[in-house]
Amino acid sequence: MSDPIPLDLVRLRRSCADCSLQMLCLPAGVDADDLGRLESVVQRRKPLAKGDSLYRIGDPLRGVFVASEGSFKTVVINPAGEEHVLGFHLPGELFGLDAVGTGQHRCEAVALSDARVCELPFAQLSDIATKLPSLQRQLLRVIGQSADRDHDHVDVLSRRQAGERVALFVHSLSERFRRIGRPADDFQLPMSRDEIARYLGLVLETVSRGFSRLHEDGIIEVRGRRVRILDEEALSRAANGGDGFTPQPRKRDRA
Repeated sequence: MSDPIPLDLVRLRRSCADCSLQMLCLPAGVDADDLGRLESVVQRRKPLAKGDSLYRIGDPLRGVFVASEGSFKTVVINPAGEEHVLGFHLPGELFGLDAVGTGQHRCEAVALSDARVCELPFAQLSDIATKLPSLQRQLLRVIGQSADRDHDHVDVLSRRQAGERVALFVHSLSERFRRIGRPADDFQLPMSRDEIARYLGLVLETVSRGFSRLHEDGIIEVRGRRVRILDEEALSRAANGGDGFTPQPRKRDRA
């Protein structure tokens, strides 16, 4: 699965001194004046608590967002009132691009934990990007990868084997943590099993069995929301259906 390009504001140290992200995504060679120009449009939003909405369906496009702390999920609610998770967004990953086409958000962004967010007003960002070709190219790459993630989600949902979906999800999340400079083989899941199920198009019990099977096969170790990857190659094979991995009902569910 393709990975989102993280937007790390570490180059904007004066106003983003609290940002713990270390990966650079801004184009190399941007001089101090250009960085200052970009820095001038970045707006710090007030902290959000777990469960708070950053934006809702129908809200007008104001800007795009990056969490310096905490993670988000984007969701839609069907006519029956059921929540479907469209995606998860880790610290340093740009999101809010769903409104670029129509000018209105087509989903809701909800904080998975207490979070801090930076907003880049879209109109001003577009103006600066026209004057900084390297930044413009980077923004186009980010938008392209947003489309890739939509395709990847469809790919996940098309997998027939439920266990393959779970393994693919863990493998992809590991790679995303690696990309933003966090440990890729030992991490806390920002989302619940139920939220994972709503993302993968599975029921909660099937997701729990999938985690338990990976645990019992010695591929990962699961303790609550903590995941340690013990065999990365085996996880990759399971994610691609290489070993016929299919979770079976167990008497004891360790996940």
